[in-house]
Amino acid sequence: MKTKSQVVTEFYTAFQHRDAELMAQCYADDVTFQDPAFGTLNGEEAKDMWRMLCGNAKDLKVTFEILEETEEYVKAHWEANYTFSRSGRRVHNKIDATFTFENELISTHNDNFNLWHWSQQALGTAGFLIGWSGFFRKKFQKETRKMLSQYRSKN
Repeated sequence: MKTKSQVVTEFYTAFQHRDAELMAQCYADDVTFQDPAFGTLNGEEAKDMWRMLCGNAKDLKVTFEILEETEEYVKAHWEANYTFSRSGRRVHNKIDATFTFENELISTHNDNFNLWHWSQQALGTAGFLIGWSGFFRKKFQKETRKMLSQYRSKN
């Protein structure tokens, strides 16, 4: 029997190796994922997001640490360093994650990060000027969801 922290460690270690299939195996079939970039994704859609991100990653470096484990959840902190392909700019994103579990699998995964800070790194001045707004968040989520939908239709 794995502890919750062991499952999360397996998940992030797989991410470090860009092994999206192993990441997906850590998720329950009906997993719910949420973050500022994609909004809410469910089931295979969430798993496919990781497949897309791992498949597109060129220079991704991921670090993580488990912060807390209780009977109800695991909290972790992870950081991603990569080049944002649309702008060619370097990004160092700092993310706080919370996981809940069902039958030793992740049933909910919530990633929280400062989208304005991310947008400044990824988009420069434009991100600084509009990255804080609800308009930007909606537009960005629409774009990321479209990318995911295109990825899913091809795969």
